[in-house]
Amino acid sequence: MILVGLDLPSSRMDTVLMQSTRQPRVTRNAVRIAILAAVAVLAWTPPAQAYIGPGAGFAVLGSALVFVLAMLSAIVTIFTWPIRWVIRSIRGRKALAKARIKRVVVLGLDGMEPTLVDKYVAEGRMPNFVKLRAQGGFRKLGTTLPPLSPVAWSSFLTGCNPGKHNIFDFLTIDRRNYLPALSSVHIGGATKSLKIGKYVIPLGKPDLRLLRKGTPFWNYLGDHDIFSDVIRVPITWPPEKFRGVLLSAMCVPDLRGSQGTFSYYTTRKRDEVPYTGGEQIYVERKGDTIDSHLVGPPNSMRVEGGDMRTGFTVRIDGPDAATLTLCGKTYPLKRGEYTPWLKFHFEASPIAKVRGICQFLLMNTEPHFELYVTPLQIDPEEPAMPIAHPTVYSTYLAKSQGSFATLGLAEDTWALNEKILQDPGFLHQCVEADSERETMFFDAISKTKRGMVCCVFDGTDRIQHMYWRYIDPEHPAREGFGEVRLRDAIPEHYARMDALVGKTMAACADPDTLLLVISDHGFKTFRYGIDLNRWLIENGYMVLKEPPNGKRYLATVDWSKTRAYAQGLAGIFLNIAGRETNGIVTAGVEADALRDELCAKLTGLMDPRHNAVAINTAYNTHKFYKGPYTEHAPDVICGYAEGYRVSWEAAVGDVTDAVFHDNTKAWSGDHCVDPKIVPGIMFSNRPITDEHPRLLDLGPTILDLFGIPVPKHMDGKPLTVQLNRPAAAPTP
Repeated sequence: MILVGLDLPSSRMDTVLMQSTRQPRVTRNAVRIAILAAVAVLAWTPPAQAYIGPGAGFAVLGSALVFVLAMLSAIVTIFTWPIRWVIRSIRGRKALAKARIKRVVVLGLDGMEPTLVDKYVAEGRMPNFVKLRAQGGFRKLGTTLPPLSPVAWSSFLTGCNPGKHNIFDFLTIDRRNYLPALSSVHIGGATKSLKIGKYVIPLGKPDLRLLRKGTPFWNYLGDHDIFSDVIRVPITWPPEKFRGVLLSAMCVPDLRGSQGTFSYYTTRKRDEVPYTGGEQIYVERKGDTIDSHLVGPPNSMRVEGGDMRTGFTVRIDGPDAATLTLCGKTYPLKRGEYTPWLKFHFEASPIAKVRGICQFLLMNTEPHFELYVTPLQIDPEEPAMPIAHPTVYSTYLAKSQGSFATLGLAEDTWALNEKILQDPGFLHQCVEADSERETMFFDAISKTKRGMVCCVFDGTDRIQHMYWRYIDPEHPAREGFGEVRLRDAIPEHYARMDALVGKTMAACADPDTLLLVISDHGFKTFRYGIDLNRWLIENGYMVLKEPPNGKRYLATVDWSKTRAYAQGLAGIFLNIAGRETNGIVTAGVEADALRDELCAKLTGLMDPRHNAVAINTAYNTHKFYKGPYTEHAPDVICGYAEGYRVSWEAAVGDVTDAVFHDNTKAWSGDHCVDPKIVPGIMFSNRPITDEHPRLLDLGPTILDLFGIPVPKHMDGKPLTVQLNRPAAAPTP
């Protein structure tokens, strides 16, 4: 294995990773001195930085500096690892003296639905889940309000309700301008820069801040010298330092600073209607050749700016084949098949490059050329910004298994929604992403003999979002989205996850390992959307200055007459004076009464088109959440009934002409509903006797098993785990 130019055997690499995550003070000082020396040598090799905002962005560290810093870190860790290995061995034994368990392995299956587990178990599709239930047990796992992945996983890792960790949705509101922004991270550029000719050199680091509050439970494990390996748990970016290794997940941006922007290259002209989540790039065919380019982030190192680009050429070799030339290398393209992850780079300056990876999918050569390119992602082997802790961890993973998806939401749901991808093309992304993660997961289990391993797999969530239309005979989008229809995509994926559970059980067969298989929430059908802003208008809480006429993000709202507005997947916000820029509702008694009034009117809201309840319960968050960040939450959260969710338009603050809409997108299943109807799952290889476990109880449970006091601020409580393995129960 090669790490930054140094030959290291795999076992030594593992030792370096495991021992380098928390260096003695003298070592850290030595590294600082070495870094300062490197910076002095590279005074004329500045880092390249780029920023896209608001709400998303990108910060780039030049590859030369990355190389030098990684090399220096590797040298230091190599020469100091024997000393640190002895120190860790001594402290590790002391740390585990009070523990009742040596290892905990958490396998997260995002969105796995209990009723489908019951159905597929009964059909014989999930024999390993049956065996695991017989070893320990199965419980439905209480989720969060709202039951959204960023909210739920934040509660899992902090042991707290959202009022204490500050994540209430995928999106939040910039109260200064009413625009949506990412809820979990703030990204800003360097505040100072130096202009030299046509180049701009940023001075200082970019402003990169995790907005999730609270401390992950694995940090407390690390404080007691218990090692953790955390892989792709949502809302862990930017990565935080702790005693362990971590690969970030949800909200890691692509190279353009977005949460995933695909590119569709075609000779077919179309109306100037933008795609959601991507862009169409028109190309011309000259004989058998197409020349085009990848589009990168704005180049903030040049005075004139402009998007960075790198060219590529496609030569048509036949009706089903072509040859791609990218950054001086050639690759075969076959119709209907993805390439592996291909490396490329943008040149920010003659001495600074931004490196990335992407995949190409040749869709057609005749009668029109059609080529899909995944969002451009950070190269894990040479990351342009930190996506792991320590930074070298992603390099280790890439060196040991090859390139892998780094985008937080790696599966391109919008390309399927917009009918660029068809069912098989999207399913490939889901299965490949889980396969990449599986390699990481079992590597972590094999290397972590004591401590905690946690890995979250997203395929269950993404596949149910996009293919639920096939298991709901009444769904408005049941047909369409291409000629090939994967009607068994969901049950087949549950069977794949059962095989994963079987392999995990075999890897965790020792008597000193607790295995937990969990999901953060369940799933239901999403047939109909509710435009909450239209409802607010019809009920006198919102006033428009003029018809929307396609204007987005609440642009036509008359804030001087508006008391409430909706944005995001779950919430309604009050227009409170002193909190919102143009607020008119007085905080205190008036705001409290308005929250209660909205909850009373929305609870039990009927859909007259189907004579069905659309909202089970509307929750006053000021009565439900407890903690210092409750003021940042939506004022009212709607607990939708099965079949309903906020409409696509209202989620981004748009206004339509009707309250209820059919959902005709491929995204046909969802969990943004009443949390009472979408609990998660919890299987374990040891009996857990609590009748109503919650997701936020799991962190405190793991701390308790390792003999670590549960912090008083945590809302979760340790579950009762029977560690003596019972006699195996007969398989039903």
